[in-house]
Amino acid sequence: MATISMDLRERILKAYDRGDVTRDQVARRFEVSLGMVKKLLQQRRETGDISPQHHRSGRKPIIDASHRREMKALLAKQPDLTLEEIRNRLGLKCTVQAVHYALADMGLTYQKRLSGLPSRAARMSPGSGVDGRGCKAGSSRGGSSSSTNRRRKRT
Repeated sequence: MATISMDLRERILKAYDRGDVTRDQVARRFEVSLGMVKKLLQQRRETGDISPQHHRSGRKPIIDASHRREMKALLAKQPDLTLEEIRNRLGLKCTVQAVHYALADMGLTYQKRLSGLPSRAARMSPGSGVDGRGCKAGSSRGGSSSSTNRRRKRT
C-alpha cells in the first residue's frame, strides 16, 4: 500500500478537528481506512508529527541490545555453550537460528572447537577391487549402484 501524502494527512486531521464528523465518516469521505485515521490521530497525539514513519515499520527484533550484551557475557564465561543453551539461559522465545544470526551479526562464532590435533583418518580396509576402485568384481549391479535408490530396476 502506498503512503498517503502530507496534504491528505493534513486534510484528514483538519476535517476531524472541526468536530462535526466521526472518525468513520472522515475515513469514508477521504477514501482511507478507519485504521489509517486512528493511526494518524494517535501518531499526532504521541509524537506531534504526522509525517510517514517508515523507519518504524517492520518486525521488531526479539533479540535486542541487552540480550546481545548478555550473550557476550555468557560466552565469555562458557565459550562452549550451544545455541539452544544460550537461548534457554536468556529465556528467549525465538528460534535457534535467530540466536545464530544474532551471534553472526556480532561477529562471534559458536562452533565448538576440538582442543587436540585433528586425527589422521586412514582407510580402515584396503581396497581389493579388480579395477582399483575398491569394489570386488561383480559385486555391484550394472547401472546405478546408489544405496539411496529405492526403486527396483526393470529387467
